[in-house]
Amino acid sequence: MKESQGPLSIPKVKPPQGYPPEDGRYLRGNDYSPVAVVVILNTFDYAIPPQLEQIVRVAVEAGAALAGMLQTENIGIEKIIANIVANPNIRWLVLCGPESEGHLPGDALRALVSRGVHKKKTIVGTKAPTAYLFNTGPSSIQRFRRQIRLVDLLNETALEVIKEATQACYQERPTKFRGYELFDPGCYAEPAICRKVTWKVTEPWLR
Repeated sequence: MKESQGPLSIPKVKPPQGYPPEDGRYLRGNDYSPVAVVVILNTFDYAIPPQLEQIVRVAVEAGAALAGMLQTENIGIEKIIANIVANPNIRWLVLCGPESEGHLPGDALRALVSRGVHKKKTIVGTKAPTAYLFNTGPSSIQRFRRQIRLVDLLNETALEVIKEATQACYQERPTKFRGYELFDPGCYAEPAICRKVTWKVTEPWLR
C-alpha cells in the first residue's frame, strides 16, 4: 500500500517485515528516504579508519535510509543488492570513500549499475578481479539496476560533500549537485523483493 508524504504527495511505501534482510557494516536511518550511501572500505575490517566510520554516521544523520561499508566486489555487492531491492523507497545510491586497490569494489559497483552482468554472473566491464554475483538471481540484479541511480563520488571523503549529496537526493524539487539533478522521485513502482542472499558460492575468488 502506497503512502504519501510532503506537500507534493511523493509516493512512499512501508518496507516489509524483515527489512533489511542482510546484516553488515551499516546503519539504518529513515526507511522512507530515497537515498543509500556506500562507503568503500579499503583496509582490513579489524582496522577500520575512524574517518570512514564518521562518513557512515554523517550520512545517516543527513537522512540516508542506509549507510554502510563495502569491502568486496562480490558478496559485499550481493548484500547491497538484497537490502536495496527490499526497500522501494531507495532510488539513489551515493558511492564514496577511497577505492580499494586490491578488490576494486567501487569500480565493480559502477560497472554493475551501468552495464550489468554476463550470463555467467560476472559484472561487465569492471577491472575488479573477482566480480562474481553467483548468489544473486537475475531478477534481483535487474531490479536493482532499474530501481536506483548512482551518484558517483568514488574517492571522495569530505564529510560536507557527502552530506550535501545525501540531502540533495531527498529534496522535493530538482537540486543541482556536481552535474547531477537530484530529487526524490518517490518509491519504485514494483513491490519490494525482501529475501536474504541464498548462499551457493561463499568464496567466489576460489572458482
